[in-house]
Amino acid sequence: MAPTLQSLIAGRWHGKEAATPLHSALNNSLIYHTHAEAIDFSEAVTYARKTGVPALMKLDFQQRAARLKALAMYLMERKEELYKISHLTGATRADSWVDVEGGIGTLFAYASMGSRELPSSNVLHEGPAMALGKRGGFAGTHILVPRGGLAVHINAFNFPIWGLLEKFAPSFLAAMPCIGKPATATSYLTEAVVRMAHESGLLPEGALQLVIGSTGDLLDRLGGADVVTFTGSADTAARLRTNRNLIANSVPFTAEADSLNCAILAPDVTPDDPEFDLFVKEVAREMTGKAGQKCTAIRRIIVPKDRVDAVAERLRERLAKVTIGDPSVEGVRMGALASKDQQRDVGERLALLAQGNEIVFGEKDGYKLVGEGVAEGAFFSPTLVLCRNAGSNDAVHDVEAFGPVSTMMTYEGIDEALELAARGKGSLVSTLVTKDPKTAAYAVPIAAASHGRVHILERESSVDSTGHGSPLPQLKHGGPGRAGGGEELGGIRAVRHFLQRAAVQGSPTMLAAVTGEYVRGAAVNESEVHPFRRHFEDLKIGDSLLTHRRTVSEADIVNFGGVSGDYFYMHFDDIAAKDTQFGKRIAHGYFVLSAAAGLFVSPAPGPVLANYGLDNLRFITPVAIGDTIRARLTCKRKVDRNRTDDKGLGQGVVAWDVQVTNQNDELVASYDILTLVSKHA
Repeated sequence: MAPTLQSLIAGRWHGKEAATPLHSALNNSLIYHTHAEAIDFSEAVTYARKTGVPALMKLDFQQRAARLKALAMYLMERKEELYKISHLTGATRADSWVDVEGGIGTLFAYASMGSRELPSSNVLHEGPAMALGKRGGFAGTHILVPRGGLAVHINAFNFPIWGLLEKFAPSFLAAMPCIGKPATATSYLTEAVVRMAHESGLLPEGALQLVIGSTGDLLDRLGGADVVTFTGSADTAARLRTNRNLIANSVPFTAEADSLNCAILAPDVTPDDPEFDLFVKEVAREMTGKAGQKCTAIRRIIVPKDRVDAVAERLRERLAKVTIGDPSVEGVRMGALASKDQQRDVGERLALLAQGNEIVFGEKDGYKLVGEGVAEGAFFSPTLVLCRNAGSNDAVHDVEAFGPVSTMMTYEGIDEALELAARGKGSLVSTLVTKDPKTAAYAVPIAAASHGRVHILERESSVDSTGHGSPLPQLKHGGPGRAGGGEELGGIRAVRHFLQRAAVQGSPTMLAAVTGEYVRGAAVNESEVHPFRRHFEDLKIGDSLLTHRRTVSEADIVNFGGVSGDYFYMHFDDIAAKDTQFGKRIAHGYFVLSAAAGLFVSPAPGPVLANYGLDNLRFITPVAIGDTIRARLTCKRKVDRNRTDDKGLGQGVVAWDVQVTNQNDELVASYDILTLVSKHA
């Protein structure tokens, strides 16, 4: 008897009675059932709001980042269990790597980005603050805060693990409990990774729930503080987007839909160039990887008219070498589609694409399956369609066969190629293969208007390129028009998508209190203890030091020039300097920084361990010979990254606001210094 999958609702596993049968993509054998019991979505939503939100809000951004890292490590230790289950979806080891380790790697990436870029609080200051009054008593800024709602993540069948985790990671950092709804066909793999996450004990109560089967009335129970994200077909995205309750409550809805992505071979590339082979290899890989079941797969191959036969010949040669069948058999490079339903759907759409076009490679070109029982599996031959009239053929720009099927089309001139690319009405990604930087400079801005990502491939980038079809945590994933019009990933941008932005107005002192960062003009705390003598725990935002003064001399400029080797005329040539906007010689900007450090640094060993950078450096007013400067050093921001050194001593990161002024109290330099500061032993 095949096991029954369960939903994770309100902290308990739900469902025992078998319902919809799920079959192996490899041989169509029965492997699981969904559960028949209805889900009480009122309970699920209430649990997320009443239990999940408070539990997540007990942690700050830094602590949630640490939990993500721990979860990633826990899952990585158990990845082989996930690979074993992934095999049932028809995926090869390489396909599963993208899903399994790609998904876990996304957790690692967001843990790292959160640790580096987010505060140890639940208020993200989106500064800088700006003065709104002439007397300095009224200012404004922006903050990002947790929304207090839940995130519903609805995912497609093709990446059951990555699809969940790439959405879960940023929403978890944003303190939004998540209800994940995987596509039913491969939901058994999502259930497996959610079970692991639940068993880890690393997630706060209510942080993650799982829905196996229908979403029922879930969307009807959401409010304005909630969000919905969706990955799947454009038709389903359009239907969900128009849910009356989502519209009535202005619930944010982000869609990442399947699209007719393209690859363009630029006219400067000849069959003798390395770029030509890179193009063919990339197209073939995108056709056969995950059996073509990728929202980023290349569906349209746009090539110069005089290169089409050469491209077709090399693609045929490469596709003919692809061994198809059970991925557990050595040498198999392409597995099955996710289900028999998917197999039928791809066949129907291929029939539409083939009308009036040529099949230059397909099932009739030596299609053989390898493995036991695979004849009953959901396999499909790589198929290359050739359209010689793409300018007047709407089907090749409208119909997507979500499998190992791509259409090659011809163009004359780069402008026609870009017009054909835009006929897809918006896609997730396009690839431009060119060896000419001028071609890239011309084509990319045009292509970018209708594609969420533009991948430029040539011999230099190929040594490190992650490829056309690989969304990366650091870069946005999404596209306009048919691709859904949404954005996912993109580094910390993704976390910001799940936070609420608000403008805040008030005095600098009040803004500093709200943001947890010193805002210029706010009250400072001056004491006899130098701020550099305070341990991390003892430092308070606003702790400040106003230094003694120093008059800049001719000798200072000469000596700094000798040490640095900087003999720029503005510092040494009286006659030339008189003809500039300053009318006289001025000190090196970096001398001003060095002099300021000499004014505020406490030289003895102490809690400040290292200076590892400057941010926001600006030189504002020139410093001339005879000017007198002083500095104000203020504790601007503290981030407890919950780390220790090799001796077990805790450390935190402190950003110091530095303002250097002259004898007229004019600001001459402004910047932030970043330091590591030790905690008490």
